Amino acid sequence: MRALVCTRLGELELLDLPSPRPGPGEVVVEVSHIGLNFHDTLIVAGRHVVRPEPPFSPGSEYAGTVVAVGAGVRSVGVGDRVTGNEEYGCARETVVVRADRVTVLPDHVPDRQAAAILVAYSTAYHALVQRAGLRAGETLAVLGAAGGVGSAAVDVGNLLGARVIAGASTVDRANSARGYGAHEAFSYGDTDAKTAIKDLTGGGADVVFDPVGGAVGEAAVRAVAWEGRYLVVGFASGDIPRLGLNIPLVKGSSVVGVFFGEFVRRAREAHEANLRVIFEWAGAGRLRHRVHDILPLAEGRRALDDLAAGKVEGKLLLRVTA
Repeated sequence: MRALVCTRLGELELLDLPSPRPGPGEVVVEVSHIGLNFHDTLIVAGRHVVRPEPPFSPGSEYAGTVVAVGAGVRSVGVGDRVTGNEEYGCARETVVVRADRVTVLPDHVPDRQAAAILVAYSTAYHALVQRAGLRAGETLAVLGAAGGVGSAAVDVGNLLGARVIAGASTVDRANSARGYGAHEAFSYGDTDAKTAIKDLTGGGADVVFDPVGGAVGEAAVRAVAWEGRYLVVGFASGDIPRLGLNIPLVKGSSVVGVFFGEFVRRAREAHEANLRVIFEWAGAGRLRHRVHDILPLAEGRRALDDLAAGKVEGKLLLRVTA
């Protein structure tokens, strides 16, 4: 099989590797589509909290068909269409994974859509529902709103009945977030995030969803309303915000971490319940997700470079071809 492999940190090659065989409790999936996320660029660069030693494949989500099962597997069978997520290792033609980490896809969700929504929408839903307890009628400010997980948060927030304020690095990217359901939008490349969020919410956001961090995050946490929730989702800016604890003190607010991968490991049943809601929305045509582009596996290097450079709006996929 062919695999996109990080041979040294920062370097990717397309290699021919032996096809995997399943061990007990494992399945082999013939991959059709791979979803890429910003954190893939960080893992390849050795700048993520998860730091595998090369060689390894990037890619944390996939969709495809089960082609072999190991001893003891009863939950899925050969021929089942499935989707799943791992910390890394999915950018290859076939993957071997634990059977209890795959989800059988309903007929109304095609592989391409599953790979486009699995991680971004599951992260956004977990963050807004389990971590923030977002309620209908509350205000939600989303940073990085034109990216994969940010645009998903805009969409999910809108579906949950929130008033959504979208922030992005440029005016064009901010305006594109309106297509995901944002009611207002602003560019933190042109205005202070604290001022913009306060002005657009009339004093502060009940929930701030922040996958950006850095100076933008430091400003946005000051725009949280009384008893609001600031969600720490990631640091796409490359910098971790420095937050003074006086801010949550005087606002009676909460700073809440969102570690999707650990949530999936620790609360698999809750994750599967979240997926049922997301797939139901998908089947009803209620999701507004955008696929930025679908590139062949051989162009994985270019795809990750585009992600790192902030050139991607929505979701970027790799297509596995023979």
